[in-house]
Amino acid sequence: MTAKFATPTHTAIPIYVVPKGDISAAPESAQAWAANTGFEGALGKTLLVPGADGQTDCALIGSGTAAAQARSRFALGGGSKSLPDGTYQLATDLDDEAANEFALAWLLSAYSFTRYAGTPTTHPNLIAPTGVNAQALEAIAEGECLTRDLINTPASDMGPVELANSASELAQRHGATISIIEGDDLIAQNFPMIHTVGRASISPPRLIDMRWGDSGPKLTLVGKGVCFDTGGLNIKPGGSMGLMKKDMGGAATVLGLAHMIMATKMPIQLRVLIPAVENSIDGNAFRPQDILTSRKGLTVEINNTDAEGRLVLADALTYADEDSPDLVISMATLTGAARVAVGPDLSPFYTDHDADASALAESAAKVADPVWRMPFHDPYESMIEPGIADLDNAPKGGFAGSITAALFLRRFVDARYMHFDIYGWQPSSAPARPKGGVGMGARAVLDALPKMLNL
Repeated sequence: MTAKFATPTHTAIPIYVVPKGDISAAPESAQAWAANTGFEGALGKTLLVPGADGQTDCALIGSGTAAAQARSRFALGGGSKSLPDGTYQLATDLDDEAANEFALAWLLSAYSFTRYAGTPTTHPNLIAPTGVNAQALEAIAEGECLTRDLINTPASDMGPVELANSASELAQRHGATISIIEGDDLIAQNFPMIHTVGRASISPPRLIDMRWGDSGPKLTLVGKGVCFDTGGLNIKPGGSMGLMKKDMGGAATVLGLAHMIMATKMPIQLRVLIPAVENSIDGNAFRPQDILTSRKGLTVEINNTDAEGRLVLADALTYADEDSPDLVISMATLTGAARVAVGPDLSPFYTDHDADASALAESAAKVADPVWRMPFHDPYESMIEPGIADLDNAPKGGFAGSITAALFLRRFVDARYMHFDIYGWQPSSAPARPKGGVGMGARAVLDALPKMLNL
């Protein structure tokens, strides 16, 4: 979908933000109506105020209390879902962060996934509030909607070939170059683990490589593109397989982030690498106890075929590292352990660079995209060393699953590195975030990149 602000017009309906219990924040002509209808300014609640001619004179939207705001991001702008069609204009002065969050929430609230059922719902239009960067917010919203669409589409229509096609369409739109290594060519060009994980699928595995920009620092984004994960021969139970169309959420998120970077003309050299595979079951599927040799030369003992994401990422990360980038960021729906640790709303991330972690945390708070730093805990390195091979893809014991996965990936990168172990799914509808696929961490990264890359 296209996320756009409305063209300014003199007929726009003014919106006033009203804190809970402070009806004086509404215009005097609306205060009696608000009092008589019981409007108290609860967070995200809206009220239309009629004029003398019966037409809407203004709209009120509640900003609640500070405690309510802390518990529900996007609720203010997300209140737009309850307003009728029309063009609206913010009439209350908000600080820059609040105005940006309000405007972005309004754009994201227009999202609906109707490819297979229903029709797109109408949504009221908003004139960009004064002081916000409308073009940047539109790019961010469109990138997020791209991520949502890719995750929400089932594997029947979003396998490795369709994911590659989506990346190609994005590259063409922004004048980026793209190359795709497919099938047995992965063996010939030394991507053995990507090929091994994907070879049992009817849709051949692929490595997508997109480049944009010819000057500035070099940023490489690597996204896990497991378009469906049966678990392989260590097959998942049905309940655990139900959401596995979202196992390419890392790829979807880096493509959404790539759109944001390219649409805002960030002065960098961007590279996006996506190993796109299905982890399927067939006679040629890889097996528990197999030992694989990675692109980097490190050997990996397979102790669970359902820990496949780190295998395809390892070859892609090695390839990224060969280009001597200034920063590598990987995003993956990698472990259930991360969800147990922080739930579905926080984006856990790993980095050895304190300055990058600080920049990201500051940006996350600023743009309402929460993250949480996890440790590359060196004493756990022995847990991923099985003895019979250099590395173990699934350490026994069940402890520190997200950390050991991150440590595994770090073995394949010498460059400055940051890794996200995201969920990529909104379990229930929330303001500006309907149930379904969702981007995580991308907006925080976008805002932090100028600091991290010294732009």
